[in-house]
Amino acid sequence: MNDRPGPPQAAPHTPATPPHTPASPPDPWDTIGRLHDWLESHNQRAPQEALLLRMLKLSEEVGEVSEAVIGAMGQNPRKGTSHTWDDVRAELCDVIVTAMVALRTLTPDAEAVLAAHLRRVAERV
Repeated sequence: MNDRPGPPQAAPHTPATPPHTPASPPDPWDTIGRLHDWLESHNQRAPQEALLLRMLKLSEEVGEVSEAVIGAMGQNPRKGTSHTWDDVRAELCDVIVTAMVALRTLTPDAEAVLAAHLRRVAERV
């Protein structure tokens, strides 16, 4: 296992998402919808408070990325190398999932909102 960050590698691009098979992951938005529904079913807070807490959860997750990077680089003399670059990648994935759930909390059309935003970003490059 190589714990050092390497140059970014382009992921293969497929124009259409193939149907889910046991070997392929489910559609991310299906999973986000299930996570959102599960969180909503366990929510006991007022809607505005729940929304605020979902947004704040992003800061928590970003902090965990920072902690993992510091740990992977061994920057804390007391802890040494306490994380791997795999930990950093996993924490970044948590940020993405948390952001997607937060977006879904703001709108049931989260997938379309993100797609439209990505198109605008792509037009700038």
